[in-house]
Amino acid sequence: MNQARHFLVVAHTGREAALEATREVCTQLLSAGAVPVIAEEHWHDVHTYVPDLNGRVRALEEVDADQIELAIVLGGDGTILRAAELTRDLPIPLLGVNLGHVGFLAESERDDLGYTVTRALARDYTVEERMTLSVRAKVGAEVVYEGWALNEATVEKAERERMLEVVIEVDRRPLSSFGCDGVVMSTPTGSTAYSFSAGGPVVWPSVEALLLVPLSAHALFARPIVVGPESSLAVEVLQRTDAAAVIWCDGRRMFDLPPGARVVVRRSSVPVRLARLHEAPFTDRLVNKFDLPVTGWRGPVGRE
Repeated sequence: MNQARHFLVVAHTGREAALEATREVCTQLLSAGAVPVIAEEHWHDVHTYVPDLNGRVRALEEVDADQIELAIVLGGDGTILRAAELTRDLPIPLLGVNLGHVGFLAESERDDLGYTVTRALARDYTVEERMTLSVRAKVGAEVVYEGWALNEATVEKAERERMLEVVIEVDRRPLSSFGCDGVVMSTPTGSTAYSFSAGGPVVWPSVEALLLVPLSAHALFARPIVVGPESSLAVEVLQRTDAAAVIWCDGRRMFDLPPGARVVVRRSSVPVRLARLHEAPFTDRLVNKFDLPVTGWRGPVGRE
């Protein structure tokens, strides 16, 4: 007897459109003999909106994680980041269906939902690994925080009227000190998120690198920098800083930093796995997601 196939379904359950999409996905999975799995935090919303799923889906906490072959994520990039939290340390690929605005990490759109689930059931997708960040904060010799991020880790001021005084460091050597609103340390995946909004470069996901982008720095030298994947980045919050500081990981997990705290970011050994349905170049994704003007392009002629 074949073992039942399990699919984790993660949705932004605060939106009716996401709950309706959850109904469609779960119904299609059940019709194919598969078992939908719902995280505990979404259990009440899903069962309230779709009472006919009662007894037909399973809770994530009741399932052996090794049984789950894929997570189908319904929402925007924030929902995909939440799915990455739920599946951290598990080899479960994430297949995103965009129900938000840009949806840069998503692989398909709402109109293609049925087709996307069909491809998932057929295992007709490839898996792409995206590097993540290991984040550690210390005060003296004491480790006060450890975390990770797919997009970015950001050291920021907690009060609007104050300014942070920081020293930035690369490979355990000081690079510059300045006052600022904060510092973004990003992966290539995050180069199209907060780092991009702060003036950082777009880095192709196939490039293994770490980015550092100062936020509103009062300095002559405060340009974005890009370093290799084996390098380390650090931000020290100087003791003379009057402002309260915080660290954010992916804009979702926050920790208060005292003056004198030192935040070190390195490449994590645990990637996030994204399921891909299309082999389109990253250039095309940029054009489509940002609606970039390419009118007039004729393309290459002959061999280059």
